[in-house]
Amino acid sequence: MVSYFGFMNSLKLAEILVGEPKYRREQINKIIYKDLLTDWAAASVLPANLRSRLKAEVPLEINARLIKSSEGATIKALVTLADGLQIEAVLMRYEDGRNTACISSQVGCPLSCTFCATGSMGFKRNLTAEEIVEQVLLFERHLKPLGQKITNVVFMGMGEPFLNYENVVLAVRQLNDPERFNLGARKISVSTAGIPDLIRKFADDLPECNLAISLHSATSSLRSKIMPINNAYDLSKVLDAVDYYIALTNRKVMFEYILIDGVNDSLKDAEALSQIANGRLVHVNLIPYNPTGIYKPPTKERLQDFRLTLKQMGVSVTQRFKYGTDINAACGQLAIKGEVTK
Repeated sequence: MVSYFGFMNSLKLAEILVGEPKYRREQINKIIYKDLLTDWAAASVLPANLRSRLKAEVPLEINARLIKSSEGATIKALVTLADGLQIEAVLMRYEDGRNTACISSQVGCPLSCTFCATGSMGFKRNLTAEEIVEQVLLFERHLKPLGQKITNVVFMGMGEPFLNYENVVLAVRQLNDPERFNLGARKISVSTAGIPDLIRKFADDLPECNLAISLHSATSSLRSKIMPINNAYDLSKVLDAVDYYIALTNRKVMFEYILIDGVNDSLKDAEALSQIANGRLVHVNLIPYNPTGIYKPPTKERLQDFRLTLKQMGVSVTQRFKYGTDINAACGQLAIKGEVTK
């Protein structure tokens, strides 16, 4: 396995701890994930020679720049990885006390959904589990002075999580680990554009985690036009896998639906959506399209009519409020405009 960066390089850390007492691992987990230290020099519980080696070989620093939105509730992190590639992650703070980290699983994305800015980047590589978890740790450090912690994690940032399945599952297990973040599995959501075999595997491997489907059309022909992945994994097969997940876990699935003016926002589209939602344990989350330079968002009237139509047809539905559009941190807007190289 290629390891691209520092402090959570598990192989290097294991090498350093050879010959050390067994309790060192517990101490180091506490230093990283509980104390949230950013410099090994402050880890006075460790011997000086061990601190020096850790500082040199697995540094705690995270190379990131934080950008705050005008409304103050959203922060975007631009993280530079050790190989010079960059990713973005978003922290969303809510009045009810929730602090949600929206994190990335890939550098770029290979799916080329027409409404998503990340797809315009193309695909660079998968993130390691360490690089995924690093994004949450970054926001934990940011919240520490406020006496707050991350309460929820959503894999809805850059990339298709199920195309990096092994690292995503490993990252989820690290987030869930009581010695690390101790985040409940039900507080973790993974969003996929729809890879049926891996939806089933996800249900088997992580039945307590939440599943979200990037749906965006309930008609297979239209979905193929705006989401090319539908040509490989037809909507009917995705829905079969969703049914497997629901039957196995008895957990509600989130259908994410970005509304695009003149594309998928008609009342006929709403009726088609109600047909696949009704009879399933699902909740529809409507997301007005956020500008990426291609389409237009729906009018307020059309958005309201679409939502009311779903409600009248018995569909569980909510509308996502916009956060971070002014810093290009809203749904579908994450994209690196240029790369930093070493």
